[in-house]
Parts: sequence; C-alpha cells; structure tokens
Amino acid sequence: MRTVLTAMLLVLCLGFSACTQMTKTQQGALSGGAIGAGAGLGINALTGGSLGVGALIGGGLGAVAGGLYGNHEEGKK
Repeated sequence: MRTVLTAMLLVLCLGFSACTQMTKTQQGALSGGAIGAGAGLGINALTGGSLGVGALIGGGLGAVAGGLYGNHEEGKK
C-alpha cells in the first residue's frame, strides 16, 4: 500500500511539473487523470476494493472529464 501511494505521489509531482507548454485541453486531461486516479484509489482503499482497478477507472474518467473541460475553456477564446 505504501509503495503504491509513493508511486502515485511521484507521478503527480512529475506530471504537474511538465504542464508549462501544454494547451488547456492537455492540462485538463493530465490533472483530471491524476486527481481521478487518486480519488479512485482512495475510495477503493476505504471500501476494500481493488486499488489498481479504482485508480485506473478514476484516472480514465478524470482524464476524459478534464480534457472536455479544458477543451471547453480553449473554445472561450
């Protein structure tokens, strides 16, 4: 469990440090995926489900939602 959390934290830090040259759609997808993966991991840890499955589903849904939101924000220009 501790190894998974350490890996997730490392991925989050590396992911957010690379956001400087990205479009809003790309930033939204990356941050949404990271937040979704963390949320899915946390929810499954509390409910006793599979941590990997929760992180994958949460990350996928978060990336899609973040990408859609970022695309919407780009369209406002």
